[in-house]
Amino acid sequence: MPAAAVGDELAAGARLVDIRPAAQRAAEGEVPGALVIERNVLEWRLDPTSDARIPQARDWDVRWLVICSEGYTSSLAAAALRDIGLRRAADVEGGYQALKAALVG
Repeated sequence: MPAAAVGDELAAGARLVDIRPAAQRAAEGEVPGALVIERNVLEWRLDPTSDARIPQARDWDVRWLVICSEGYTSSLAAAALRDIGLRRAADVEGGYQALKAALVG
């Protein structure tokens, strides 16, 4: 999903999930309003049947938008979420870098 579409998706109820490690977020910047869930626990936190889920993981139809730094890790993470049944999961193409550019320019 293009970074320029994130605002519309969020307005329609999507949830943005930042999977970058803490050091990368500190170096690059935070995404206001994003849930921070590092990649190594993502499926557990978003699976509605998991005992380790977050409150927002209420059902299989949540629209999850996954963001990493440049869009590589998030594309694999979104595919993994779709594999476990979260069919509406998508990644932000170009990641944080593209989102930052879309907001600035």
